[in-house]
Amino acid sequence: MVYTPNLISRQFFGKIVLTRSNYLKNFVVRNVNRNSIQFVVPTNRKFATSIESSTSGAEIPAKKHAPTKKVEFTADKYTYLHRNPNFKELTQDDIKFFASILPANGLIIDNEEELMPYNVDWMKKYRGKSRLVARPKTTRQISQILKYCNENKLPVVPQGGNTGLVGGGVPVFDEIVISTNNMNQIRSFDPVSGILTCDAGCILEVLDNYLAEQEQGYMMPLDLGAKGSCHIGGNVATNAGGLRLLRYGSLHGTVLGLEAVLPDGTILDNLSTLRKDNTGYDIKQLFIGSEGTLGVITGVSILTPPKPKAVNVAVLGVSTFQNVQKALVTSKNKLSEILSAFEFWDSDTLKLSKAHNIQGTKFPLEDNYPFYVLVEISGSNKYHDDDKLQNFLEELLANEIVKDGVVAQDETQMSTLWSLREGIPEACSKAGAVYKYDISIPLSVFYQMAEDMRNRLQSAGVFGEDNLVSNVIAYGHVGDGNLHLNIVAKSYDPKVTNLIEPFIYEWTEQHNGSISAEHGLGLMKANYLKYSKSSSMISIMKQIKQSIDPNGIMNPYKFLPTQ
Repeated sequence: MVYTPNLISRQFFGKIVLTRSNYLKNFVVRNVNRNSIQFVVPTNRKFATSIESSTSGAEIPAKKHAPTKKVEFTADKYTYLHRNPNFKELTQDDIKFFASILPANGLIIDNEEELMPYNVDWMKKYRGKSRLVARPKTTRQISQILKYCNENKLPVVPQGGNTGLVGGGVPVFDEIVISTNNMNQIRSFDPVSGILTCDAGCILEVLDNYLAEQEQGYMMPLDLGAKGSCHIGGNVATNAGGLRLLRYGSLHGTVLGLEAVLPDGTILDNLSTLRKDNTGYDIKQLFIGSEGTLGVITGVSILTPPKPKAVNVAVLGVSTFQNVQKALVTSKNKLSEILSAFEFWDSDTLKLSKAHNIQGTKFPLEDNYPFYVLVEISGSNKYHDDDKLQNFLEELLANEIVKDGVVAQDETQMSTLWSLREGIPEACSKAGAVYKYDISIPLSVFYQMAEDMRNRLQSAGVFGEDNLVSNVIAYGHVGDGNLHLNIVAKSYDPKVTNLIEPFIYEWTEQHNGSISAEHGLGLMKANYLKYSKSSSMISIMKQIKQSIDPNGIMNPYKFLPTQ
């Protein structure tokens, strides 16, 4: 597909000057193919599968592999954690039972090398001591496992693709890991309604590719850089957000039904494919975002949108964050129903990317700007979209909201421009140790967080090129108020950590934000929940947990405060 807007010259010779309006004289389309800009990230928006030094990397796929460096046990690092004395330790009789209900390759037992990818999160920040990984193939097998574990008070950790960022998907002590790797069947797809029903262990990218191959062409309503590894069940359990949320909303709206197994082995069959069902409590909502603390999601029915037939991407240079906000408002007014993404990053982020991802080559925009915005449009009528894009760019330039920009001319260039945004976590990982935070805050104070954090670290004498902290960068989903704040340091130093936490959470609370926009709570943020939820809300959450999981076997030590 080649996208050729009306507003540009029809001749494609590297640099194309927009000619239809005087307002567009400074807005150019340059040749940004991969021959002239050598990004280390490959095409098709797939990124590194191994991050050796990062504690973050929200949009980079993880791949199960044994860590190449020693990872400290979580229990040794977080000394406030204590193994629940009510939990039983694994015995040979337990192992015999699991072996009796699972296929020959369904268990990993006391093999440190094979257990390592399940015990260690892909960021190599958390490490458990599990002796056993169960890999069932059916919902019935998970039911049998949980029933036995509940009766014997054996703690468990549900695990999908292990791409989480807050330590929610790996053990803390010796919990049994229940992996959904072998539950990967597509159960049904209705091409009329666009409703897909599948096992929880299906990989997001596999589902996206399957839908694209259907006669009418559909796609998953969420898009993550980790889509090559993450499981749809894990996406639902963490209420994953990602790049398409602005257009298609959260999983709380697109998931129509769930199949889940409760701690006592009860199979909760709620795989509804109805858009409208007003009969009682919407129980599935409890499991969306529950992070494996209430049960194991085994099946998902989800509403999938048609795959757009016309897509394009533009990257814009902006002088102030106030103008970033103005560009967002303009995009909503001028692009409305075809606006599918609105992302941003700051100049420090670009410097980091140039140092580690764009190796000695020219950035698509000739001049440097304090802020950059990526806008994606996607619709069904190319000519209709052309006009909307033209009107949008004209207004931005007429009102001096943006200074410069580039527009992709084909799919390769779209991928190249997207790689500027999606390659940021990889660049951070190459720069050093990364403290990564994911918050939702009002746009009026969106970038103030980054400025306040820089000032705090600088006042403490730890910020600077040759200091403990080398960089504070900000990027993320401006369209839905989600800021990713990355603090790049030489190493993970308690002095730096204590300067960041709980300051960042207190700051977020003061500005009526959320301490987790899309990454979840896991182990990392469980004890900071009070900064986003009132004591009464936390009390209700604890009551729900106690009611459904009275023995507390489901993903213990996480999600809810332990201190």
